[in-house]
Amino acid sequence: MAREHRGDDDGADTTGAADGPVLDGVALPASLAPGGPTPGGLVPQGPAARGSVPAERGPFTPEGLGNPADDVLTEEAARLVAAAPAANTRRAYDRAWKTYLTWCAGSGRTPLPASAATLASFVAHLAGRGMAPASVEQALACVLSAHGRAGLARPHTTAARDVLRAHRRAWAGAGNTVRQAPPITVEILRDLVHHTPADTAVGLRDRAALVLGFALMGRRSELSALDQEHLTFGARGVEVFIPMSKTDQDAAGATVSVPYGSHPQTCPVRAVQAWLGELHARGLTGGPLLRPVDRFGRIAGTPGWAGRGGPRLSGTTLNQIVKDAARRAGLADAERYSAHSLRAGGATTLAEAGVPAARIALQGRWRPTSPTVHGYIRAVDRWRDNPMGRAGL
Repeated sequence: MAREHRGDDDGADTTGAADGPVLDGVALPASLAPGGPTPGGLVPQGPAARGSVPAERGPFTPEGLGNPADDVLTEEAARLVAAAPAANTRRAYDRAWKTYLTWCAGSGRTPLPASAATLASFVAHLAGRGMAPASVEQALACVLSAHGRAGLARPHTTAARDVLRAHRRAWAGAGNTVRQAPPITVEILRDLVHHTPADTAVGLRDRAALVLGFALMGRRSELSALDQEHLTFGARGVEVFIPMSKTDQDAAGATVSVPYGSHPQTCPVRAVQAWLGELHARGLTGGPLLRPVDRFGRIAGTPGWAGRGGPRLSGTTLNQIVKDAARRAGLADAERYSAHSLRAGGATTLAEAGVPAARIALQGRWRPTSPTVHGYIRAVDRWRDNPMGRAGL
């Protein structure tokens, strides 16, 4: 089936973070400059500020003889601390922090250190704007993190969490639900691949992204970060090294084994090898695995490539690959599908096959006690031995 060629305009996500150093996603430029004040140039006010950031002294340091330089990060330390949080976390916290500062300025509140009443009132403000409870909770976490990074005692959160709890009930009572991407099962995956051409560069790449994303149960960030050097082919399949993931923020890395598939169209090993063959034929023998392709069929990194952004696919483009495939296959509610559908579908398929939760979590790099994994299993179990199936209705 012929496919309309789609050019990818973007590489990796390029949304800029806040200017200056960022700690846990919170812009703290002045606090990291030699001799600088506290986060964002804000000077802590109120009783909690006085004596709340004592210099840490060793057992043999006489009181009053501390060196002021001991409390200042070097530029290199500041840079590494700023790079510690994941990029998505930094961006989300930066947005929340700016919202918080704007609200504090408009309401005459002291941002740091915040009182319990300020925290609860800020949560109520966000709830009044119709913000989803999960987003409100993230903003709350941002403000608390800013206190910790500034060396300030965190304010009591009982009132703020009571407000958030009430907002959750009101949110649910108004008919709001968390819209989750529907899982892509093996049957749907085969349909998507069938409607994705194998005679174009973008088609070969999309096939590899779809099938490998399912087999790895990969997050968008993990798929985007894959390099050709992360793949090791063997007689039984391919071993994929994941350098870092959401549950591996220390970047210890994990190796995931992906066996050959029994169906040629949805075999992840063959799909990746076909895409690698295209890359190698164009002189791209290393570096990013999943690359943007421009509207002329040129792959990022080859001469004349007319795309924008970097040499890696962004999370946005990975989502679009899935949506486009769903539309070509004629799936109902095609817009609801996303790259996460591959991850959810892999877990759901394994749960239906009776694979234990611990094995699913290991393959998908979830924590063993992840409620997400157990949620997939519960969704399957609701139908597997449903007691009403024996009612004779």
